[in-house]
Amino acid sequence: MSEDIFASSVFFRLVIGGDDLGRFHTCTGLGAQVEVERFAEGGNNSFAWQLPTRITWSNITLTRAVTSDTVKVSRWLSETMRRVRRKDGEIVALRPDLTPIARWQVLGIVPVGWQGPAFDPSSAQAAMETLEIAHEGLQPS
Repeated sequence: MSEDIFASSVFFRLVIGGDDLGRFHTCTGLGAQVEVERFAEGGNNSFAWQLPTRITWSNITLTRAVTSDTVKVSRWLSETMRRVRRKDGEIVALRPDLTPIARWQVLGIVPVGWQGPAFDPSSAQAAMETLEIAHEGLQPS
């Protein structure tokens, strides 16, 4: 476990294919959009049926300050680029004392993008990294 201190009330641990990629300050994109097909039934003029068809899952974006765990993301990206294999993973929302708040199983993860830190000695801001992943679905765990 990383010894880095986080100044956030909630943070998120990312594990992909059994590899713990560390804790992130923010996690956005835990969501889905359900496509709906309208079907007007003959003889029924009061409404049209709304039939769910396909689910589209949002990409998930995680952000954090650069830590000793940054190299874990770099290794995972390098391994995935050599041989792309979808892997299942888990995102866990954690309190500062590391107790879990909620868990999501993330199915069929592949990387979409990684933005490395920008180092600016004239700025007091922490160097940040962002990881974006695509997936085939979420399940509560």
